[in-house]
Amino acid sequence: MSAPEGKIRIDKWLWQARFFKTRSLATKVVGAGHCRVNGTHVAKPAYAVAPGDVLTFPQGHSVRVVRVLAPGERRGPAPEAQTLYEDLTPASEQAAPVAAAPAFDGGGRPTKRDRRKLDQKRALSLE
Repeated sequence: MSAPEGKIRIDKWLWQARFFKTRSLATKVVGAGHCRVNGTHVAKPAYAVAPGDVLTFPQGHSVRVVRVLAPGERRGPAPEAQTLYEDLTPASEQAAPVAAAPAFDGGGRPTKRDRRKLDQKRALSLE
């Protein structure tokens, strides 16, 4: 028994569209009931999605909203995967750019210069 033409399992589609690194991760998210198709909760990874369906699911610390444009045939490179969907996620919820490294606050291991200054202070206090 195969799925009707133009439909594909939701876990397989999420994996092919490169939203999840492995198909088993996509299966876990859908199986836990964290995914919606057209506003309806889906708890079975075998649920078939077709072009035009709107998927809502968590990814990392944000919630993604995408419209399925094509069922896909394979898990190809990222540019090919991006043709399978249209991203409807609001700009305010999209991942923020990664901030630069925090400024050094002076904590942690002292530098060689700091150690020399400490040694000089200790030598002066002993005299």
